[in-house]
Amino acid sequence: MLIMSWNVNGLRAIEKKNFKEFIHEYVPEVLCIQETKAQEVDLGDQHTLFDGYESFFFSAQKRGYSGVGTFTRTKPLKVIKGINIEEFDSEGRVLTLEFEKVFVINTYVPNSQHELKRIDYRENFNDALLAFAKKLEKKKPVVICGDLNVAHKEIDLKNPKANRKNPGFSDQERAKFDELMEAGFIDTFRLLNPEKIKYSWWSYRFNARSKNIGWRIDYILTSKKLKKNISEVEIHNEVMGSDHCPVSLILKI
Repeated sequence: MLIMSWNVNGLRAIEKKNFKEFIHEYVPEVLCIQETKAQEVDLGDQHTLFDGYESFFFSAQKRGYSGVGTFTRTKPLKVIKGINIEEFDSEGRVLTLEFEKVFVINTYVPNSQHELKRIDYRENFNDALLAFAKKLEKKKPVVICGDLNVAHKEIDLKNPKANRKNPGFSDQERAKFDELMEAGFIDTFRLLNPEKIKYSWWSYRFNARSKNIGWRIDYILTSKKLKKNISEVEIHNEVMGSDHCPVSLILKI
């Protein structure tokens, strides 16, 4: 089962670039995208079936903001929009599909913003997401994928010392990622690549991508029960079209 995740930085923008070609080349079983920046009502019928995929979306109330979408070749048993907490669901940040053997949670974690002015909202979201995932885990194993907006360790960004107190590498955000690990979730890329340096996001400024001045902030996490099923993981920085690149997991289930 090939699961892929990609912050596309605008669904309609990526469709004008290489989205269809990307799907044809990689053919993921499940593709989770973040930052769709589109309202479900505006997407129209063309997105109910795209290149053999059924698609589901959860949009923010604010137009042109946030939003997640999941494309799947396998019909889900159930689709869950949000986590039943209005202050988070109004921003369209979590979309969950239940399959026969796993839940796949697609999430776009809030950015804590300049001077960490949104850190309280961000931490409360992290707590709610973890509680939601652990509740699902009582039924079957869980995969969490998406833009988690945090570089966990110093190895996960180019300039850790300069960014120590900045959004995405603050002590508070990293501690919340620690809590995910302590709760039994596995960072699949780091599991198989403990020392590998590879990034999934680059600023549009200063030619950061061409210089590979990046951050690893996009993840696919799994329940511990799936550890033996983790086969291959990758960060596809060869794929262009967004300021992020896709990440992938092959799960043998």
